[in-house]
Amino acid sequence: MFKRLRADIRYAKECDPAARSKFEIWLTYSGVKALSWHRYANFLYRIKFRLLARWTSQFAKFLTGIEIHPAAKIAGGVFIDHGTGVVIGETAEIEEGVIIYQGVTLGGTGKEKGKRHPTVKKGAIISAGAKVLGGFTIGEYAKIGAGAVVLKEVPPYATVVGVPGRIVRINGEKLPDLEQEKRDPLQEEVCNLREKIFELEEKINKLTDR
Repeated sequence: MFKRLRADIRYAKECDPAARSKFEIWLTYSGVKALSWHRYANFLYRIKFRLLARWTSQFAKFLTGIEIHPAAKIAGGVFIDHGTGVVIGETAEIEEGVIIYQGVTLGGTGKEKGKRHPTVKKGAIISAGAKVLGGFTIGEYAKIGAGAVVLKEVPPYATVVGVPGRIVRINGEKLPDLEQEKRDPLQEEVCNLREKIFELEEKINKLTDR
């Protein structure tokens, strides 16, 4: 538990240029505090003290604004920056070197059983407000853009943006079919309806002129 706490603090200092010391991080960073409470809640959960584990996680949510299910598997060396509104579900798995910003949800899409929350691989970045929903994998060093809604697997080194999330880069290179992915069916339908309305207005005007 303490080994992982040291890894969390060390990684927070690496990631945050505003951090002045490890002691300051331990004392004031809500993400580090939430992860510390989670380690304890996870220990209670594993030794079958499930109710106490849930109470601990809810108490940590009250203190930090970050909700982590006690069964979630989180490696040492994870950085939750600011953290308010972060939700991490029961079967979520997070490897080392992951950065999670405020408002992120690692959740499920319904009442299905088994693995229903995402696995986030080493070095991935999940930006503010992103929603990653389902039991798939976010690949190593992938980047999820702010506000994106991701509903399917993301390969390593990919960049995902939009609602629903779409891959726009892999290894820093734009995908050749990016323009096709930008199509918005709803917007196209609205444009078609406008054209029909204009046609009807012209016909009505011609009839009234007679």
